[in-house]
Amino acid sequence: MSIVESIILGIVQGLAEFLPISSSGHLALLQDWFGVESGEALVFTVLLHLGTLISVCIVFRRTIWDLIKEFFKLFAELFTGKGFHLRKNDTRKLGVMIIIATIPAALVGYFLDDKIEAVFTSLVLIGVCFMITGIMLFMAEQLGKGRRDLDRANFRNSFVIGLFQAVAILPGISRSGSCIVGGLLLGFKRELAVNFAFLISIPTVLGAVVLKIPAAMKEGIGEGMMIPSVVGLIVSAVAGYAAIKLMLRVVKGKKLYIFSIYTLALGIATVLLALMI
Repeated sequence: MSIVESIILGIVQGLAEFLPISSSGHLALLQDWFGVESGEALVFTVLLHLGTLISVCIVFRRTIWDLIKEFFKLFAELFTGKGFHLRKNDTRKLGVMIIIATIPAALVGYFLDDKIEAVFTSLVLIGVCFMITGIMLFMAEQLGKGRRDLDRANFRNSFVIGLFQAVAILPGISRSGSCIVGGLLLGFKRELAVNFAFLISIPTVLGAVVLKIPAAMKEGIGEGMMIPSVVGLIVSAVAGYAAIKLMLRVVKGKKLYIFSIYTLALGIATVLLALMI
């Protein structure tokens, strides 16, 4: 893999992880196009995901720090006999909601990861999933007029959004898009829907990285891939930061239809291309 190819893949991963267009689907298409071997692809993909994890942690660093402090306060109260108050304040409630929303994706990733990997080789299925993403975004834009803020959200809502996230393990279905769609359909305010989607990406992406590390270490990385991999990580972090900032504006501006049109068109083109090959 060349430096130019790693930069392209890093940009695509960073943008597509947080824009509702599916990073896994785009990476699968581009890695097939560039002819990246499976072993190299695994290591490289892990590093790209690590880059996007860094970017979301930077953007939401204050919220993350508040969540960490509240986590320790929760256990301090538990061990001192003050009880297990999950709704004591908004920060604690948000932290519990993030944990609950992560459970479905964690279970699907752990038990079905090998079967899902096989889907990455089917351009037809990837194309269909792109079209599903486009339809979901269109529906959310039309139906998502919610006014529910964090005070009115509940733990059941977070689990439902977690189910939307679990579906996004399929390449071509956007993780961020699915979560935002889920939040909007549940009546969340747009700002809450997008912020929650990005925050639950942290444990989800971290878990995916951790699960793939043993296999990536077993495959190893060639000397020629070392520099491209580091470059890809840095580029994906920078692109991810830009994508988050852009997405926060897009959702507030009610412009999800732009990504709906893009993913529908890409899905149709991918299916047609696959059938012609």
